Amino acid sequence: MADSISTSQTKPVLQRQNRMIGIALMCTALFCFSCLDATAKWVNQSVDPMVTVWARYMSAAVLTFMVINPRTQPGALRTRRLPLQLLRSFLLLASTFCNFLALKYLQLVETQSIIFATPLLVALLAAPMLGERIGWQRLTAIAVGFVGILVITRPGLGTMHPAALLSLAGSVAYAFYNIVTKMLASSDSVATTTLYSSVAGIVFLTPVLPWVWSTPSSPLVWFLLASTGFYGGFGHWLLVLAHARAPAAILAPFIYSQIIWMLALGYIVFGDWPDSWTFVGAGIVIASGLYLLSRERTKRTQPETSS
Repeated sequence: MADSISTSQTKPVLQRQNRMIGIALMCTALFCFSCLDATAKWVNQSVDPMVTVWARYMSAAVLTFMVINPRTQPGALRTRRLPLQLLRSFLLLASTFCNFLALKYLQLVETQSIIFATPLLVALLAAPMLGERIGWQRLTAIAVGFVGILVITRPGLGTMHPAALLSLAGSVAYAFYNIVTKMLASSDSVATTTLYSSVAGIVFLTPVLPWVWSTPSSPLVWFLLASTGFYGGFGHWLLVLAHARAPAAILAPFIYSQIIWMLALGYIVFGDWPDSWTFVGAGIVIASGLYLLSRERTKRTQPETSS
């Protein structure tokens, strides 16, 4: 009896500890992703952004193949839905390229604030593509979120850089990427999907590389190009560990903490500080995203009738 009481008392403590560890891993992953964007923005001053994207894919593929390959996981390249795998890989490549190119001209906080529109786009696309219901409350939250994007970009007022459209296009591509990933989850393994996204990017980009290649000017640029794959691969690995420790509903709101890392790195590395309208717009987008997350949590715990 005493053992059972002790177990019942320690279980909640272990759950809280695991959740705190999961949150810490999540925040560290977001720091890695912020370092990835800051590194890409810095090396884009020396090489073509497409070279940066290729380096990110190549170094990430090397790290991936050390863990996931046909030898360690036989049949990992076998897919039941090849067209969808290729489409998903292309969407990820398009999103990465648009983001890296936008980073050449925009501040880190500006690009990240626009990328925060991705959950809003996923919620909007889930209805026609996945058959999920979307009610007036979610539609209102999505509309408010896009008002936040307009506040950040301020089109028509002479303050919007055309690269903001690239960042928005990257968000759209990434939203479709998330939808296709959900569609593939029921047919292909995580290992298969990870391999295809790594290999396909190299296959797509390598033929174009000779036309845009410019030799890095110093060993530091070479090192930073190689580090992009590390930041991306290590960050995604930390995400997996975080979700193994804590529920997705607990971790999801912390996605928006990335704005803090972006703000700090933008100021420290590039001396950038966004204007007040960018802060206002980012706040609107984040509030809309958090509302959608709360509605999703409500939907999972009780029947939903109006949203």
